Amino acid sequence: MQAPLIGVSQNILRIKELIKQVADTGLNIVICGESGVGKEVVTRNLYNSSPRRMKPYIKVNCAALPEGLLESELFGYEKGAFTGAEQKKRGKFQLAHGGVLFLDEIGDMPFSLQSKLLHVLQSGEFTPLGSEKELRTDTWILAATNHDLAEDIKKKKFREDLYYRLNIIKIHIDPLRKRREDIPPLIDYYIKKYTSQFKNKHLLNPDHSVMKKLIEYHWPGNVRELQNVLKRFLVLGDWEEIIEGLQLGGTGTLTNLAGDESPAAEVSNIIDLFNLDSDNGSNLESYSLKKLKKKALDRVEKQVISYVLDKTGWNRSKAAKILKISYKTLLYKISGLNIEPPQGL
Repeated sequence: MQAPLIGVSQNILRIKELIKQVADTGLNIVICGESGVGKEVVTRNLYNSSPRRMKPYIKVNCAALPEGLLESELFGYEKGAFTGAEQKKRGKFQLAHGGVLFLDEIGDMPFSLQSKLLHVLQSGEFTPLGSEKELRTDTWILAATNHDLAEDIKKKKFREDLYYRLNIIKIHIDPLRKRREDIPPLIDYYIKKYTSQFKNKHLLNPDHSVMKKLIEYHWPGNVRELQNVLKRFLVLGDWEEIIEGLQLGGTGTLTNLAGDESPAAEVSNIIDLFNLDSDNGSNLESYSLKKLKKKALDRVEKQVISYVLDKTGWNRSKAAKILKISYKTLLYKISGLNIEPPQGL
C-alpha cells in the first residue's frame, strides 16, 4: 500500500505538484531534508505515480554498508570473485532493471565508489565484481540525503560531477517545525493507522490543549519522532505523560517553540539527560553516538515495559502480547534493563 504524502503546507503541496510533473520523465532526482522528514515517502509516491510502478522498487542504504559490501550489493559479483563468494549474485542495478533504484543516504557513499556510480549513470552499463562482461541497466535513480551536498563538494567528500548527474531535479522537504500546519493532519492519519495496528477499540485523538502543545513542539526528529510519540501514546494511553516526557526532554524540548535553540544548548540538554561528560569535556568518549543511541533506546524501552507490566499486574505473558514481543524477549529485557517487580510479586 502506498504511503500517502500528508500535509497542507505550501512545501508539501509544491512537492505533490512536482511529483505529478516529473514522475513520467525518468530524470534523476535528489530528495533533500533532515532525518525523519519523509524522504522515502516521496520516493514511493514518485514510483507509484510513474510508468515504472509495475516494475521493481529497490532500496539501498548507502550508509549502512562498508565500501566493499556496498559495491557488491550495487553491482553484484561472480562466483569466486572474492573469499566467501560461493555463488553468483545479482546486484541491485540488475534487480532494479526497468524500475526504480532508491539510493538512500547518498551523501554517505564512499568517495572512491562514487566514480563507479557515475559511470553507470553516464553509460547505463556496469560490471559485476569478478566479471569481464558489462551489463546494461535501465534504472530510474532516486537519491536521498540529509547532507548539504554542495558543502560536501567543497570538502572533497562528494564528487561534483556525480552531484550534477544526480541532481537533475531537486526536491527539498522542510523540517516539521517549519510546516506546523501539517502536524494536525499527520496526527489524524497516524492515529487512525496505529489505532488499527494496535487494535485499540476507540480513536484516542488529542484534545485542543494537547494538540496546541504538539503543534508548538519543535520536533527535532520530524515526522519519524511524531510517529513514535503517537505509538507510545497508543500503548500508554496518557497524553499528559507523553507531553511531560517531551517537556522533560525525553524526545526534545517544548521550551524552544521557534526551533532556534543553539547547537551548544541542545547538546547541553542531552548531556544533562544522560549524565554525560561528568569531567567537563575531558572524557569525549561519552559522546559516542552509538552508546548514546543505546542509552536513549534503553531508557524508552524501560519506561514502556515497566508501565505495561505495572498495568497488567506483572502478568508477563499478557505484557508480552501487548508489547508485541516474545515472552522470552520480554524476560531478557526485564533482566537486561534491571526492571524490578513490586514487593510481593
